[in-house]
Amino acid sequence: YTGNDLKVNNEITLTPLQESVVRGILQTSHTISLIHGVTGSGKTEVYIALTKKMLEKNKTVLMLVPEISLTPMMERIFKERFHDEVAIIHSRLSQGEKYDEYRRIKKGEARIVVGARSAIFAPVENLGLIIMDEEHDASYKQESPPRYLTSQVARKRGAYHQCPVVLGSATPSLESYSRALKGAYE
Repeated sequence: YTGNDLKVNNEITLTPLQESVVRGILQTSHTISLIHGVTGSGKTEVYIALTKKMLEKNKTVLMLVPEISLTPMMERIFKERFHDEVAIIHSRLSQGEKYDEYRRIKKGEARIVVGARSAIFAPVENLGLIIMDEEHDASYKQESPPRYLTSQVARKRGAYHQCPVVLGSATPSLESYSRALKGAYE
């Protein structure tokens, strides 16, 4: 990523380690997986590969980023690969823009939702995967009513839809790291 020019190769070429991560996540119907990798280690490529596999299975994907400021970058990455399949949900959209995006999601025109914390409530059907990038970030916590932790809602939605939840971070939260060490998370 250099300045405003984002160079994205449309073909996904994964390293053997990335390939094993994707395979491991796809082999389970409902697990929570923690991808712990330093910045630039290729977590986004794993997210793209997983999303592609879900679309091939006619499933939908929720791709959550912690802050609105990160949404445009992830939006660009996903739209370059998946074009009109991507809907964007965050609090800086006008009411009309939110309505349009929700309508596209509800109609099944957009099978990928990229957004900040509130996107976890998007009206997706046939959910196949939930991804929380930078899962440790404090902005995933809603402080004003109704209060919620996005990770808890993601776990509940994942259990309800029997789909994997992927948590990614270079610096995982202590809770997630501990759960991964104990085997509660993959």
